[in-house]
Amino acid sequence: MNLAVSAAQDAFNQASWRAMLPHHRANLLYKISEDINKYSLEFAKLQMVENGKVFRECQAQALSAASTFRYYAGICETTESEVTTPRGNYLSFVEYEPYGVVAAITPWNSPLTMEAQKIAPSLAAGNAVILKPSEVTPSVGLLLGDIAMKAGLPKGILTVLPGSGNVTGKSLIEHPGVNMISFTGGTSTGRRIASVAADRLVPIALELGGKSPHIIFEDANLDAAATGVCDGIFEGTGQSCIAGSRLFLQKSIAKKFLDILLKKASEIRVGMPDASNVDIGPMSSFIQREKVASYVQLAKDEGGDILLGGFAPKNFELKNGAFYLPTIIGGLSSSARVVKEEIFGPVLCVLIFDDEEDVIYQANDSVFGLAGGVWTANYQRAWRVAKALKTGLVWINTYKQLSIATSFGGFKESGLGREKGPGGMRLYQQSKGIYLSLDEKNLNQ
Repeated sequence: MNLAVSAAQDAFNQASWRAMLPHHRANLLYKISEDINKYSLEFAKLQMVENGKVFRECQAQALSAASTFRYYAGICETTESEVTTPRGNYLSFVEYEPYGVVAAITPWNSPLTMEAQKIAPSLAAGNAVILKPSEVTPSVGLLLGDIAMKAGLPKGILTVLPGSGNVTGKSLIEHPGVNMISFTGGTSTGRRIASVAADRLVPIALELGGKSPHIIFEDANLDAAATGVCDGIFEGTGQSCIAGSRLFLQKSIAKKFLDILLKKASEIRVGMPDASNVDIGPMSSFIQREKVASYVQLAKDEGGDILLGGFAPKNFELKNGAFYLPTIIGGLSSSARVVKEEIFGPVLCVLIFDDEEDVIYQANDSVFGLAGGVWTANYQRAWRVAKALKTGLVWINTYKQLSIATSFGGFKESGLGREKGPGGMRLYQQSKGIYLSLDEKNLNQ
């Protein structure tokens, strides 16, 4: 660890990096983007093999990673500092400077997008980066590091350091040579990292868990909403922090909507991730599948009704893999553990609400606040509910629509800081106010 951090510090302090003009740094990011596109199939295959996402989703994420580097190349060479309004005889302005060595720690569920979303803005901001990918999915990060080096990134500016969180991750965040920490993962791990960062007084960005509410009002397009609900929870086998895992149905349309939803969900094709006709692949591991199964059993113990799924497929081709069927559970109150806790799997909890006030209360009754969805034909209502939801992201009449240009992050225990967007680069910089006197008596000898 000492060698990795020392190499990053040395690289950061080299004039060739610190003094590099923004448009020259942008050229490197553009080149990395181009090369990710060239190797997109290889990136997609690596992710598919390591975490089980279906191949077409992995392909889309590889292209998204390339777009992220391209976006931050543009931000890097066009973002300006600020000249502030003077309150005296001086010129004042704000400069933005990199922190130094950034520790970027990423999860296993979407390494292609998560790693690009940390590395690209960190480099654009002028930092050196040490990436600690998940030990479950290290290959994407290693290939990305190789591509960055071949694109001309100075040696030591990007280091990929595979290893476990308990050993490698812990040593990295505790190292005195690390100047900023960026982490995406579970809330419990985020708490421990935040504690270390607080003791060291270093800045931190945390993108953590979620238990996102997906709200369907009686005037919504029910067929479109049902498709959005299925995509929102079952895509990626539910292994997503923004998964719409709590479904709120207005009482007047609950039965009708459930009929539509159950039909759509029952048609989801589970299978080998490289098959062209498959919608979702296996869980990332047998450990993760057992966690999901234990929550489904807990739901039964809490009095829930399994409306769909609730078990692993039994057909010969899939029975030996870490597969789990799309599962929908009804009959639970909003206080049930299965409704409260993040499952990180293809499990949807259905709850009923009476009116706008009731659903806002239930939706916000959570320690999490990452995302939410609202379906209604009434845009005044949509706006009121979106404003009332205590979440960092809200979709209206859609779900899981994402853009690198729009800020991303959570309220409450879903995180600190905002990734993506122009502010995603500023996240990895610190501001410096500078005052230049215009008073002649201070200049003349």
